[in-house]
Amino acid sequence: MPQLVAALASGVTPGRQPGPDPDAVRRDVDALLEEELTALAADWQEFSAGLGVDVLPEDLPGWLRGLLVGRGKRVRTTMAYWGFIAAGGLHGEAGYQHMVRAAAAVELLHLFALVHDDVMDESDQRRGRPSAHVEATRWHEQAGAHGDGVVFGRNLAILLGDLAHTLADGLVDGLPPAMRAAWHELSVELIAGQRADLTGAAAGRPDRRHAEHVARTKSGRYTVTRPLQLGAAAARAPQHVVDALMACGDHLGMAFALRDDHLGVWGDPSRTGKPDSDDLYEGKATVLLSLAREHLTGDAADLLARVGTPDFRRDDVPALAEALRASGVDAMLEQLIADEVSQGLACLERAPLAKPGVTGLSEAARTLAWRMA
Repeated sequence: MPQLVAALASGVTPGRQPGPDPDAVRRDVDALLEEELTALAADWQEFSAGLGVDVLPEDLPGWLRGLLVGRGKRVRTTMAYWGFIAAGGLHGEAGYQHMVRAAAAVELLHLFALVHDDVMDESDQRRGRPSAHVEATRWHEQAGAHGDGVVFGRNLAILLGDLAHTLADGLVDGLPPAMRAAWHELSVELIAGQRADLTGAAAGRPDRRHAEHVARTKSGRYTVTRPLQLGAAAARAPQHVVDALMACGDHLGMAFALRDDHLGVWGDPSRTGKPDSDDLYEGKATVLLSLAREHLTGDAADLLARVGTPDFRRDDVPALAEALRASGVDAMLEQLIADEVSQGLACLERAPLAKPGVTGLSEAARTLAWRMA
């Protein structure tokens, strides 16, 4: 394996293997997801005893398919792929198929996280359409169903997320031990990050250290670092290569998370597919808010102090967002993003990785750090 990495780093592709093709892996992941959801729909008929579905216009497998197949940017798939290539992996190897299965599992886990996160945050929109719990509430109302529509919608969304997580775990079954271990760490770390997000917001924690922890565990690691780890494990890379890739990934993942902070306040909802007021209104434990607490003064500081309390209204959000700009918090956040990208790219150049993977990952990292959605 070290010899293979060295050969690739020189730009020479051994044998007659094709060069890197991230579009191909995204197609392969979507094809696998389609296959898994088709099989689920068939099994579901047996599990539901053929009795059909009440209230909902379609059952959970079809609903899940509509939210997943052909939707989203496949960021985590791209990261897993470049991790595979950077660690010396090649198309046509058994490891490539392992990487595709792991990437498909992460996409399912991502949907699980989005659906449950929207329930917890009471968010109305996701990807330009109603959130799952909002959509199910509307179906309940349109059917003239019994009971509380809001409770019904929330419960159905939780089930939908649970189903996505179950399918993700099924995809990971049978993968090599190193990949299953990485999957376990990814799954637990994501939930730990979400817990820290919820409890930090409830406590009104202002400290930067906590905000960075939430950004890293809830967003950066499961979006960038852990998919890179899964890709490298699929390539059967030695531990020092995996460790180097993850160290670089932590910088790039933090840049991704900080961009999320920025888009959560100043993003264009028509491009992000979600409201631009939720993060400030809920007082999420973000690095952006920790910077705000360090730099806002006077009336702006008083307004910030009301965040997360009943005295802070949704129509206060635009005034606070403008105060953040006026104090230079947006520029500070942009500088933090640029610093993380710079450190991550420098790290990649020093690491014992294959040159094609470093090139592809570097380009993908820049796109993520300065994305508009």
